[in-house]
Amino acid sequence: MTAHFKEYLQLTKPRVVALLVFCAVIGMFLAVPGIPPWRALVFGTLGIWMASGSAAAFNHLIDERIDKLMARTARRPLATGALSVRQVLVFAVLLGIASMLVLGLLVNTLTAVLTFGGLIGYALVYTAYLKRATPQNIVIGGLAGAIPPVLGWTAVTGHLHAFALQLCLIIFVWTPPHFWALAIFRREDYARAQVPMLPVTHGVAYTRWHVLLYTVLLVVVTLLPALTGYTGLVYLGGAAVLDVVFLYYAIRLMNPPDEYFAMRVFHYSIVYLMALFALLLADHWLLPAASSGLVLQPVG
Repeated sequence: MTAHFKEYLQLTKPRVVALLVFCAVIGMFLAVPGIPPWRALVFGTLGIWMASGSAAAFNHLIDERIDKLMARTARRPLATGALSVRQVLVFAVLLGIASMLVLGLLVNTLTAVLTFGGLIGYALVYTAYLKRATPQNIVIGGLAGAIPPVLGWTAVTGHLHAFALQLCLIIFVWTPPHFWALAIFRREDYARAQVPMLPVTHGVAYTRWHVLLYTVLLVVVTLLPALTGYTGLVYLGGAAVLDVVFLYYAIRLMNPPDEYFAMRVFHYSIVYLMALFALLLADHWLLPAASSGLVLQPVG
Protein backbone atom coordinates (compact mmCIF):
# COMPACT_ATOMS: atom_id res chain seq x y z
CA MET A 1 0.00 0.00 0.00
CA THR A 2 2.88 2.39 0.76
CA ALA A 3 4.09 2.08 -2.85
CA HIS A 4 0.78 3.57 -4.01
CA PHE A 5 0.33 6.13 -1.22
CA LYS A 6 -0.43 8.96 -3.66
CA GLU A 7 -3.06 6.89 -5.47
CA TYR A 8 -4.74 5.77 -2.24
CA LEU A 9 -4.80 9.35 -1.02
CA GLN A 10 -6.40 10.39 -4.30
CA LEU A 11 -9.13 7.81 -3.71
CA THR A 12 -10.23 9.76 -0.63
CA LYS A 13 -10.84 12.95 -2.66
CA PRO A 14 -8.77 14.98 -0.17
CA ARG A 15 -9.94 18.44 -1.26
CA VAL A 16 -13.63 17.52 -1.14
CA VAL A 17 -13.22 15.67 2.16
CA ALA A 18 -11.25 18.59 3.62
CA LEU A 19 -14.29 20.84 3.11
CA LEU A 20 -16.60 18.28 4.70
CA VAL A 21 -14.31 17.81 7.69
CA PHE A 22 -13.91 21.57 8.04
CA CYS A 23 -17.70 21.91 8.38
CA ALA A 24 -17.75 19.05 10.89
CA VAL A 25 -15.05 20.67 13.02
CA ILE A 26 -16.92 23.98 12.98
CA GLY A 27 -19.96 22.04 14.21
CA MET A 28 -17.85 20.74 17.11
CA PHE A 29 -16.76 24.24 18.13
CA LEU A 30 -20.29 25.64 17.85
CA ALA A 31 -21.63 22.92 20.15
CA VAL A 32 -19.81 24.20 23.27
CA PRO A 33 -18.92 27.62 24.70
CA GLY A 34 -15.15 27.10 24.54
CA ILE A 35 -12.82 24.48 23.11
CA PRO A 36 -14.43 21.07 22.51
CA PRO A 37 -13.15 18.14 24.61
CA TRP A 38 -9.91 16.89 23.04
CA ARG A 39 -11.19 13.31 22.73
CA ALA A 40 -14.22 14.31 20.67
CA LEU A 41 -12.21 16.82 18.65
CA VAL A 42 -9.37 14.45 17.75
CA PHE A 43 -11.16 11.14 17.34
CA GLY A 44 -14.35 12.71 15.97
CA THR A 45 -12.38 14.49 13.27
CA LEU A 46 -10.37 11.36 12.50
CA GLY A 47 -13.43 9.13 12.30
CA ILE A 48 -15.41 11.54 10.14
CA TRP A 49 -12.42 11.99 7.83
CA MET A 50 -11.96 8.21 7.44
CA ALA A 51 -15.67 7.65 6.78
CA SER A 52 -15.72 10.43 4.19
CA GLY A 53 -12.61 8.97 2.56
CA SER A 54 -14.20 5.54 2.52
CA ALA A 55 -17.34 6.91 0.84
CA ALA A 56 -15.14 8.67 -1.73
CA ALA A 57 -13.25 5.44 -2.45
CA PHE A 58 -16.54 3.58 -2.96
CA ASN A 59 -17.51 6.38 -5.34
CA HIS A 60 -14.36 5.68 -7.40
CA LEU A 61 -15.20 1.99 -7.42
CA ILE A 62 -18.81 2.36 -8.51
CA ASP A 63 -18.05 5.09 -11.05
CA GLU A 64 -15.13 3.32 -12.74
CA ARG A 65 -16.88 3.13 -16.13
CA ILE A 66 -18.06 6.74 -15.94
CA ASP A 67 -14.68 8.05 -14.80
CA LYS A 68 -12.95 6.58 -17.83
CA LEU A 69 -15.25 8.54 -20.15
CA MET A 70 -15.00 11.94 -18.47
CA ALA A 71 -12.05 14.29 -18.91
CA ARG A 72 -12.37 15.55 -15.31
CA THR A 73 -12.05 12.05 -13.83
CA ALA A 74 -10.06 10.09 -16.43
CA ARG A 75 -6.86 10.36 -14.37
CA ARG A 76 -8.30 8.81 -11.25
CA PRO A 77 -6.25 5.78 -10.07
CA LEU A 78 -8.88 3.17 -10.87
CA ALA A 79 -9.69 4.69 -14.25
CA THR A 80 -6.02 4.69 -15.27
CA GLY A 81 -5.33 1.20 -13.91
CA ALA A 82 -2.88 2.47 -11.28
CA LEU A 83 -4.97 0.57 -8.73
CA SER A 84 -7.08 -2.54 -9.25
CA VAL A 85 -10.73 -3.01 -8.34
CA ARG A 86 -9.70 -5.37 -5.54
CA GLN A 87 -7.24 -2.86 -4.08
CA VAL A 88 -9.82 -0.07 -4.09
CA LEU A 89 -12.51 -2.31 -2.59
CA VAL A 90 -10.25 -3.52 0.24
CA PHE A 91 -9.11 0.03 0.95
CA ALA A 92 -12.67 1.41 1.01
CA VAL A 93 -13.95 -1.38 3.28
CA LEU A 94 -11.03 -1.21 5.72
CA LEU A 95 -11.21 2.57 5.95
CA GLY A 96 -14.96 2.39 6.55
CA ILE A 97 -14.60 -0.24 9.27
CA ALA A 98 -11.80 1.74 10.93
CA SER A 99 -13.96 4.87 10.95
CA MET A 100 -16.84 3.06 12.63
CA LEU A 101 -14.52 1.59 15.27
CA VAL A 102 -13.02 4.99 16.05
CA LEU A 103 -16.39 6.73 16.25
CA GLY A 104 -18.22 3.92 18.02
CA LEU A 105 -15.55 3.15 20.61
CA LEU A 106 -13.84 6.50 21.12
CA VAL A 107 -16.59 9.06 20.39
CA ASN A 108 -20.22 7.91 20.76
CA THR A 109 -22.76 5.59 19.18
CA LEU A 110 -25.00 8.30 17.75
CA THR A 111 -22.17 9.85 15.75
CA ALA A 112 -21.11 6.43 14.48
CA VAL A 113 -24.67 5.60 13.37
CA LEU A 114 -25.22 8.96 11.65
CA THR A 115 -21.83 8.77 9.95
CA PHE A 116 -22.55 5.27 8.70
CA GLY A 117 -25.86 6.54 7.32
CA GLY A 118 -24.03 9.32 5.50
CA LEU A 119 -21.50 6.85 4.08
CA ILE A 120 -24.23 4.56 2.79
CA GLY A 121 -26.24 7.53 1.51
CA TYR A 122 -23.35 8.84 -0.59
CA ALA A 123 -21.72 5.60 -1.70
CA LEU A 124 -24.80 3.54 -2.44
CA VAL A 125 -27.97 5.65 -2.55
CA TYR A 126 -26.44 8.57 -4.49
CA THR A 127 -23.52 7.08 -6.44
CA ALA A 128 -24.95 3.65 -7.26
CA TYR A 129 -28.58 4.66 -7.82
CA LEU A 130 -29.63 8.33 -7.84
CA LYS A 131 -26.74 9.56 -9.99
CA ARG A 132 -27.91 7.33 -12.83
CA ALA A 133 -31.63 7.48 -12.17
CA THR A 134 -32.76 11.12 -12.08
CA PRO A 135 -31.58 14.63 -13.00
CA GLN A 136 -32.53 15.59 -9.43
CA ASN A 137 -29.78 13.23 -8.21
CA ILE A 138 -27.69 15.93 -6.55
CA VAL A 139 -30.71 17.41 -4.77
CA ILE A 140 -31.93 14.15 -3.26
CA GLY A 141 -28.47 12.78 -2.62
CA GLY A 142 -27.21 16.05 -1.20
CA LEU A 143 -28.30 15.12 2.31
CA ALA A 144 -25.36 12.74 2.69
CA GLY A 145 -22.92 15.56 1.98
CA ALA A 146 -24.80 17.99 4.21
CA ILE A 147 -24.50 15.97 7.41
CA PRO A 148 -20.92 16.81 8.58
CA PRO A 149 -21.84 19.71 10.93
CA VAL A 150 -24.43 17.45 12.57
CA LEU A 151 -21.75 14.79 13.04
CA GLY A 152 -19.41 17.34 14.57
CA TRP A 153 -22.12 18.49 16.95
CA THR A 154 -23.10 15.00 18.07
CA ALA A 155 -19.44 14.00 18.46
CA VAL A 156 -19.14 16.64 21.18
CA THR A 157 -22.60 16.54 22.78
CA GLY A 158 -23.95 13.07 22.04
CA HIS A 159 -27.30 14.40 20.84
CA LEU A 160 -28.93 16.33 18.02
CA HIS A 161 -29.72 20.04 18.19
CA ALA A 162 -31.85 22.40 16.10
CA PHE A 163 -28.85 24.65 15.34
CA ALA A 164 -26.89 21.70 13.95
CA LEU A 165 -29.85 20.79 11.75
CA GLN A 166 -29.93 24.36 10.41
CA LEU A 167 -26.27 24.02 9.43
CA CYS A 168 -27.14 20.78 7.66
CA LEU A 169 -29.95 22.55 5.82
CA ILE A 170 -27.58 25.29 4.65
CA ILE A 171 -25.23 22.77 3.02
CA PHE A 172 -28.17 20.80 1.63
CA VAL A 173 -29.54 23.88 -0.18
CA TRP A 174 -26.03 25.04 -1.17
CA THR A 175 -25.22 21.75 -2.93
CA PRO A 176 -27.45 22.08 -6.06
CA PRO A 177 -26.22 25.51 -7.25
CA HIS A 178 -22.66 24.50 -6.37
CA PHE A 179 -22.75 21.26 -8.34
CA TRP A 180 -24.99 22.38 -11.20
CA ALA A 181 -22.53 25.17 -12.01
CA LEU A 182 -19.88 22.49 -12.48
CA ALA A 183 -22.32 20.31 -14.42
CA ILE A 184 -23.04 23.16 -16.85
CA PHE A 185 -19.35 23.45 -17.68
CA ARG A 186 -18.84 19.67 -17.82
CA ARG A 187 -22.14 18.81 -19.52
CA GLU A 188 -20.46 17.16 -22.52
CA ASP A 189 -18.58 14.86 -20.15
CA TYR A 190 -21.79 13.83 -18.42
CA ALA A 191 -23.57 13.33 -21.74
CA ARG A 192 -20.75 11.11 -23.01
CA ALA A 193 -20.90 9.05 -19.80
CA GLN A 194 -24.73 8.90 -20.02
CA VAL A 195 -25.21 10.47 -16.60
CA PRO A 196 -28.57 12.30 -16.48
CA MET A 197 -27.35 15.55 -14.98
CA LEU A 198 -29.79 18.44 -15.28
CA PRO A 199 -27.92 20.33 -18.07
CA VAL A 200 -27.89 17.11 -20.11
CA THR A 201 -31.54 16.20 -19.69
CA HIS A 202 -33.15 19.66 -19.58
CA GLY A 203 -30.61 21.98 -21.15
CA VAL A 204 -28.31 24.73 -19.91
CA ALA A 205 -30.90 27.52 -19.78
CA TYR A 206 -33.20 25.42 -17.58
CA THR A 207 -30.29 24.58 -15.27
CA ARG A 208 -29.28 28.24 -14.97
CA TRP A 209 -32.76 29.07 -13.72
CA HIS A 210 -32.48 26.31 -11.15
CA VAL A 211 -29.11 27.64 -9.99
CA LEU A 212 -30.68 31.06 -9.52
CA LEU A 213 -33.76 29.75 -7.70
CA TYR A 214 -31.72 27.59 -5.33
CA THR A 215 -29.37 30.50 -4.68
CA VAL A 216 -32.35 32.66 -3.64
CA LEU A 217 -33.49 29.83 -1.37
CA LEU A 218 -29.96 29.56 0.01
CA VAL A 219 -30.01 33.25 0.93
CA VAL A 220 -33.17 32.68 2.96
CA VAL A 221 -31.81 29.57 4.65
CA THR A 222 -28.51 31.21 5.61
CA LEU A 223 -30.45 33.87 7.50
CA LEU A 224 -32.19 31.29 9.70
CA PRO A 225 -29.44 31.04 12.37
CA ALA A 226 -29.71 34.78 12.98
CA LEU A 227 -33.50 34.90 12.76
CA THR A 228 -33.86 32.07 15.28
CA GLY A 229 -31.37 33.60 17.72
CA TYR A 230 -28.49 31.16 17.35
CA THR A 231 -26.10 33.73 15.88
CA GLY A 232 -25.56 37.47 16.09
CA LEU A 233 -24.60 40.45 13.98
CA VAL A 234 -21.12 39.20 13.06
CA TYR A 235 -22.58 36.24 11.20
CA LEU A 236 -25.59 38.15 9.88
CA GLY A 237 -23.52 40.92 8.34
CA GLY A 238 -20.93 38.59 6.86
CA ALA A 239 -23.53 36.18 5.51
CA ALA A 240 -25.41 39.06 3.88
CA VAL A 241 -22.28 40.11 1.97
CA LEU A 242 -21.52 36.54 0.88
CA ASP A 243 -25.14 36.07 -0.20
CA VAL A 244 -25.16 39.24 -2.31
CA VAL A 245 -22.04 38.08 -4.15
CA PHE A 246 -23.50 34.60 -4.71
CA LEU A 247 -26.69 36.18 -6.04
CA TYR A 248 -24.61 38.31 -8.40
CA TYR A 249 -22.88 35.20 -9.75
CA ALA A 250 -26.19 33.34 -10.14
CA ILE A 251 -27.82 36.25 -11.98
CA ARG A 252 -24.76 36.79 -14.16
CA LEU A 253 -24.79 33.09 -15.01
CA MET A 254 -28.14 33.63 -16.77
CA ASN A 255 -26.21 35.51 -19.48
CA PRO A 256 -22.56 34.68 -18.82
CA PRO A 257 -19.67 36.58 -20.44
CA ASP A 258 -18.00 33.33 -21.48
CA GLU A 259 -18.28 29.55 -21.21
CA TYR A 260 -15.88 29.41 -18.25
CA PHE A 261 -18.08 31.63 -16.08
CA ALA A 262 -19.92 28.56 -14.74
CA MET A 263 -16.63 27.40 -13.23
CA ARG A 264 -16.18 30.80 -11.59
CA VAL A 265 -19.56 30.27 -9.94
CA PHE A 266 -18.46 26.80 -8.87
CA HIS A 267 -15.19 28.06 -7.37
CA TYR A 268 -16.92 30.93 -5.58
CA SER A 269 -19.45 28.54 -4.06
CA ILE A 270 -16.60 26.68 -2.34
CA VAL A 271 -15.13 29.91 -0.95
CA TYR A 272 -18.65 30.94 0.05
CA LEU A 273 -19.29 27.85 2.16
CA MET A 274 -15.89 28.00 3.87
CA ALA A 275 -16.30 31.69 4.65
CA LEU A 276 -19.87 31.18 5.88
CA PHE A 277 -18.81 28.52 8.38
CA ALA A 278 -15.79 30.59 9.43
CA LEU A 279 -18.23 33.43 10.15
CA LEU A 280 -20.32 31.09 12.28
CA LEU A 281 -17.27 30.31 14.39
CA ALA A 282 -16.20 33.97 14.62
CA ASP A 283 -19.71 34.96 15.67
CA HIS A 284 -19.78 32.16 18.25
CA TRP A 285 -16.60 33.43 19.91
CA LEU A 286 -17.31 37.15 19.52
CA LEU A 287 -21.02 37.02 20.29
CA PRO A 288 -20.93 38.49 23.81
CA ALA A 289 -19.13 41.60 22.55
CA ALA A 290 -20.62 41.96 19.08
CA SER A 291 -24.25 40.91 19.30
CA SER A 292 -27.21 43.05 20.20
CA GLY A 293 -29.70 40.82 21.91
CA LEU A 294 -29.17 37.72 19.81
CA VAL A 295 -27.94 35.05 22.22
CA LEU A 296 -26.73 31.59 21.27
CA GLN A 297 -28.99 29.12 23.01
CA PRO A 298 -27.22 26.68 25.31
CA VAL A 299 -26.90 23.06 24.26
CA GLY A 300 -30.06 21.34 25.41
